[in-house]
Amino acid sequence: MKLDVEQVRSMFPALQSKGDTTPPVYLDSAAQSLIVQASLNAVVQFETSRANVHRGMYPLAEQATGAYENARRTVQPFLHAAHPQEIVFTKNGTEGTNLVAQSWGRANLQADDAVVLSILEHHSNVVPWLQLKREKGIRLEWIDCDKQGNLGQEQYRQALQKKNVKLVTLTGQSNVLGVRPPLKKMIQLAHEAGAITAVDAAQLVVHYPIDVQNLDCDFLTFSGHKIYGPTGIGVLYGKRAHLETMPPFLGGGSMIQWVEREDFTTTDIPTKFEAGTPPTAQAVGLAAALQWLTQYRWEDIERHEQRLFRHAQDILSAIKGVQILSPATASGCLSFTLDGIHPHDVAEILSQRGVCMRAGHHCAQPLHDHLGIPGSVRLSIGIYNTEAEIDCVAPALKHAIHLFSKS
Repeated sequence: MKLDVEQVRSMFPALQSKGDTTPPVYLDSAAQSLIVQASLNAVVQFETSRANVHRGMYPLAEQATGAYENARRTVQPFLHAAHPQEIVFTKNGTEGTNLVAQSWGRANLQADDAVVLSILEHHSNVVPWLQLKREKGIRLEWIDCDKQGNLGQEQYRQALQKKNVKLVTLTGQSNVLGVRPPLKKMIQLAHEAGAITAVDAAQLVVHYPIDVQNLDCDFLTFSGHKIYGPTGIGVLYGKRAHLETMPPFLGGGSMIQWVEREDFTTTDIPTKFEAGTPPTAQAVGLAAALQWLTQYRWEDIERHEQRLFRHAQDILSAIKGVQILSPATASGCLSFTLDGIHPHDVAEILSQRGVCMRAGHHCAQPLHDHLGIPGSVRLSIGIYNTEAEIDCVAPALKHAIHLFSKS
């Protein structure tokens, strides 16, 4: 289907005028996208006649199970996974990363084993490994970036040559700088060094097609609320061979085959990792969001979003005092600082003019420390944004400069 932005906008309830209320200029999609009506409809439809999955033999329960497993079979081709059993539903991407750390990591990492990660990582791909560092004494090997956000490839190669490197975990796209590491090459080098790989695709998945078999990553995570779907649902992709040997992350109903007084036996993957009642309505809503998104060509989505990104760069670079952190090659989000004004103050003034943008460290304190700044303001875009919305940013920033020049 042809990408018509005005038509796209009509499919998002949050962008519709309600009486005298003007819809917000929403430029915070990197934190959470707006939900498309098709996804919302799917959630409501399921909840109005819901039942628990995998347990009942009556029609409502069978329909619920079918809807849930059909959602899994929708995610599988979206990621180009080899098997639907390689798709594990979680409550968000963060839980997926924690699952890998607490299941695969606990079982396979010992004191002085190393995990390699980049300075670009979100806290959700840092803290789980720091927890294992505290608990088991593993090492973290950090890969730094230059001012353009490029990861040091020679530093990476040297890190891989160190002893006991067991895992490389990388973001697919920085949630601050918008840069994309050369994933396929870095994954190949990791495998050659005997390490497995995990990708945090929370930012990448909504802007660029992902093929896990082509990447050859061992694990990959993302969240539904960043790809026009509902909150409370995430995906962990894992190669079947890894998932089958990993212990369960949570214990309870559904994930067992037998329970006795002294022991239990787990069921097969992926149910082994989906203890208790799963987020069925959210999974159905995620599937609807993916089906909606994939009616458009990725080339058209990228072309539209790159046009927005370049326009934002032009607008911001023309304002005296704005320091743009993201390079021209970035995608999805553009972060910047304003001389002499705290990022939180900038965001507050923007909000007073109906412009929604994020300010702070964006759950990426190590990166901001590396850049030598306490925080930044982030403009992030989605498929529904327009150049006219980005035009609203300039006068709001100039107003902020005017206010603080008088104080």
